[in-house]
Amino acid sequence: MSKNSISNSVIRRLPRYYRFLGELESNGYIRISSRELSEKMGLTASQIRQDFNCFGEFGQQGYGYNVSDLRGEIGHILGLDKLTPMILLGAGNLGKAIASHIDFHNKGFDLIGAFDVNADIVGKQIGELTVRDLNDLESFCRENKPVAAILCVPTSAAAKMADILIGCGIKAFWNFTHYDMRTGRKGIAVENVHLGDSLTTLSYGLNSMEKAEDEASEEK
Repeated sequence: MSKNSISNSVIRRLPRYYRFLGELESNGYIRISSRELSEKMGLTASQIRQDFNCFGEFGQQGYGYNVSDLRGEIGHILGLDKLTPMILLGAGNLGKAIASHIDFHNKGFDLIGAFDVNADIVGKQIGELTVRDLNDLESFCRENKPVAAILCVPTSAAAKMADILIGCGIKAFWNFTHYDMRTGRKGIAVENVHLGDSLTTLSYGLNSMEKAEDEASEEK
């Protein structure tokens, strides 16, 4: 199956498979069937088999999946067996939290630089990185050739910043701004992260649950 024909829903399940398989491996599992994996993940065994079949034949009938091998294959599909150089744009509270608390190496990235325009932030440390002035961005990119960028800049600056970064050779964006980034350019990957949307989705789940409970009470 062509990678372009694989649905986004399948792709978004891959990190979850990778995480679950890592937990199983840590707990001493050697092999697991699609049925057992489905019970642990809340998916159907058929769905799991269909997802894996998008990328090849990983299991053996009557044996199941080798946990370590399957995790390695999924890690390879996700690109986690290499480190992609990444930079951070915007080292304020959100950018600092992201840079300080995410294990980038286990996610396939190497955070090599952080930039900001605020003189009070430039020169400060984030982990092992010293925040650089944004004016140094182009020369830094020429020398270090980052491929991915984290955007934590004001929404008003996001579009212009994205254009500058693409000109510097950036091909992937982890976008935390409120600007829904759609570059419209071939060869550019974008992951828009809206934390507020996630919170309102939680609000919907809570509201739906409370509504169902109220309706059940009224029927009694």
